[in-house]
Amino acid sequence: MNYITSKHLNRRTLLRGLGAAIALPMLDAMRPAFAAPPKIASQARRVAVVYVPNGIVMKDWKPAETGTNFAYTRILKPLEPFRQDITVLSGLANNIANVAKGGGHAKAAGSFLSGAEPKYTAGPDVRAGVTFDQIAAQRFASQTRVASLQLGCEDARMVGNCDTGSSCAYTNSLSWKNEETPLAVEVNPRSVFERLFGTVDPSLPADVRARRAIYRKSILDQTRENTQSLMTSLGADDRRKMDEYLTGIREVEMRIALAEKDPLTPPSEKPSGIPFDYAEYVKLMFDLQVIAFQSDLTRVSTMMLGREGSVRTYPEIGVPDPHHPLTHHRGHPDFIEKVTKINCFHVELFAKFVEKLKTTPDGDGSLLDHSAILYGCALSDGNAHSNFDLPLLVAGHAGGLRGGQHLASEAKTPVANLFVQLLNGVGVEVEKFSDSTGLLNLRS
Repeated sequence: MNYITSKHLNRRTLLRGLGAAIALPMLDAMRPAFAAPPKIASQARRVAVVYVPNGIVMKDWKPAETGTNFAYTRILKPLEPFRQDITVLSGLANNIANVAKGGGHAKAAGSFLSGAEPKYTAGPDVRAGVTFDQIAAQRFASQTRVASLQLGCEDARMVGNCDTGSSCAYTNSLSWKNEETPLAVEVNPRSVFERLFGTVDPSLPADVRARRAIYRKSILDQTRENTQSLMTSLGADDRRKMDEYLTGIREVEMRIALAEKDPLTPPSEKPSGIPFDYAEYVKLMFDLQVIAFQSDLTRVSTMMLGREGSVRTYPEIGVPDPHHPLTHHRGHPDFIEKVTKINCFHVELFAKFVEKLKTTPDGDGSLLDHSAILYGCALSDGNAHSNFDLPLLVAGHAGGLRGGQHLASEAKTPVANLFVQLLNGVGVEVEKFSDSTGLLNLRS
């Protein structure tokens, strides 16, 4: 552990224990001695993508008005309390997906964050392009413990045919490290937690990790001695921040442990650590991202609330039907209403993530102030597999992102223009990405 004094604490200080290491949130003690306290901000900026599958009912998503005085639609309504932190976008398109070969879902998701045409194959010879989040991950890799997180809440298969001759790699992942390397999503919260804080290899089989867990104490118990030493050297405000941060870690640990013991979880279908309740599952994965951002363990994440082509059912909101077939509604009002309910449910879960980021202190503001969070889908109308006028929004203020507006671009404007803005907003200066034609100005 780094040497600690009451005068200055290094940003990279770790609380260490046997098989564990806990990074710290931004504290006043990390500011140089005698520096002007109020003006010093966290240097870290974060970028994340939260993805929803199968398109969105656009009549209940897209605001009728542009500018700052737009009315929140039915689907967007849960985000209205964060109006000044949200920019709703329209007019953006993933043009390459419209001309690419392959299944409608596969070519949309497989090209979404890269703008590169996915090779039409169901074999191992997949090919697409590096995604914008990985451009940021490469830039931040030397400054964080984990270059990027790829999280998901459904089906992590990367091989086989998942969409009319297109590989599952295209429907089940978002991030590509390079043209030939899609990054699989991690669906087990325990594995994510251990990757962030422990030394247990998440690639080990679930039964091996379960046996080891029996002999492994809590991350916080392992670092108790160093934690107590640190707390005695901190001021009152920093002790409060540390207490809130460590409480958050403990709560996540307890929820993972509870999920592992949940008798309702079908062990033949889900690995240990996945809550049976979908809303709790999503919240747990979001909370892991908050902790990772707060402690600067990573600055880049993607999360799929469902894989493209998802057939998840949502009986808890009165939708027992599989999601994907409902989106091919052919105008049937009952089917459209059920899809709208699913869209609303996803936004409700995302709104809780936004709230958590907004209420988590970070430097001279909050995590939301220093983040750019993209939410949306690579399809607009799921019934038509449309790649135009994508349902997207950005939450946060990293790099001066404005918020409080509905920004309508000219039809078929490359979504890559947005990615150029997001990269520059988090300090990764680029002039062009993929088929971009300029920078989508979201700043004040």
